[in-house]
Amino acid sequence: MSTLLVRNIERLATMDDHRREIASGGLFIRDGFIEQVGLSTELPSTADEILDLSGHIVLPGLINTHHHFYQTLTRVVPAAQNSNLFHWLKILYPIWARMKPEHIRISTKTALAELALSGCTTASDHLYLYPNGSKLDDEIHAAPFTCFSWLDESRGKQGGLATGFGG
Repeated sequence: MSTLLVRNIERLATMDDHRREIASGGLFIRDGFIEQVGLSTELPSTADEILDLSGHIVLPGLINTHHHFYQTLTRVVPAAQNSNLFHWLKILYPIWARMKPEHIRISTKTALAELALSGCTTASDHLYLYPNGSKLDDEIHAAPFTCFSWLDESRGKQGGLATGFGG
């Protein structure tokens, strides 16, 4: 069993029923699961790995329940800006129809990196277009590079790499 002790967190937001924020907080994690949360002084003093997060805050990972990763590649198309839904779709569907597997992989990496940088650790993507030989597997194979977890809506299963702090 591997253990991780994260201690001396400046402010630990728990998001528990009482919405506690713990100054000088910490986490004790065993085999990727959070086992204890509290003051650093109340946690075990040893672990296989110890992180000192003095001067840092720790928040639970955010969850995005509806995303279209492939759309990251077309969000700045000028003709689609400031338009109603039907016009937007008429402009973008022909572009999406030309996408290839590599575009799905690139858009997945881009979307997950942007989400991770904003504190999101779990996302549910709605990939419903499979043009030019694209497959859901193109997205699945691109995702682990971010150490992110996601929900595969079409199969109803979780995939990716969980990080130990959510996902």
